[in-house]
Order: sequence, then C-alpha cells, then structure tokens
Amino acid sequence: MNYEALMELALAEAAQSGNDVPVGALVVTASGEVIGRAHNNREITHDPTGHAEIIAIREATSFLTDWRLDGCTLVVTLEPCVMCAGAIVAARIPRVVFGAWDERVGASGSLYDLLRDGRLGNPVEVIAGVKEKEASAQLKNFFAERRVQDK
Repeated sequence: MNYEALMELALAEAAQSGNDVPVGALVVTASGEVIGRAHNNREITHDPTGHAEIIAIREATSFLTDWRLDGCTLVVTLEPCVMCAGAIVAARIPRVVFGAWDERVGASGSLYDLLRDGRLGNPVEVIAGVKEKEASAQLKNFFAERRVQDK
C-alpha cells in the first residue's frame, strides 16, 4: 500500500476543514479502496466528537454495514487523540498511519500510547511520520493565520 499517496489524499481532505483544525483521515481496505474519508468539523457542527478519524470510521462502518474494520488501515494527518484512539481500538482497526506528531494530546506514541497498549485488546500497528513535514506545515500555517486574525 502506498502510504505517501494516501497521505496526500488525507492532506487534501484536511484542507477542506475551513475554520477547524486541518486534520484529514481516510479508512482504506486491505485492497486499497477508500471507504471512509473526512476532515474535522467540530466548529461547523458544534460537536466535540467531530474529529476526522471518528467521522471517517463512521463512514467506513456504514459502507461495510459492520462496526468491525478488521483488515482496514486508518490514514490521518495528525496523531490521533485519546478519544480517537479509543474509537480505533473499538473498531478493531489493525493499522494507523499518521503524519504529524501531536505532543500536546497525542495518544499513539507521543504523550500516550493507547493504540499499542495490549491491555485494551489487540495492539494496533502504528506507522508514524508519513509526510510529516507537509502535515506539520499545514497545521502550523493554520495556527499562524489564526493568530494574525485574532489580533
């Protein structure tokens, strides 16, 4: 599976986040078919669960008509938080690929490592830093623009 090409799609999805933190996520089957795609939408929906990962997981489970996403891969531009890590484990997604690390609230190896914690079920394979520079730059540019607007 070409993780760099998939991360490019996730970065394009993140760019559609509008006034929300630009995070994009894809759920991909073992054959490479994208069955869930989303970006953060908390601001527009006023929903704290409006994270790209959660929405993409919902799309994928709806597509498959099954809550189990065995064999799928989640590709996301930013390291998943605790809430999203819990959803990933609950959906039984065996692999997560992410771009930028989230030292503030990351739960996939930086601050916490819930995905690889065997006490929660089967450990999730984590592939970090795919197109990290691009993912980090997208986030940094967003926050720099926000600081200018807030002045």
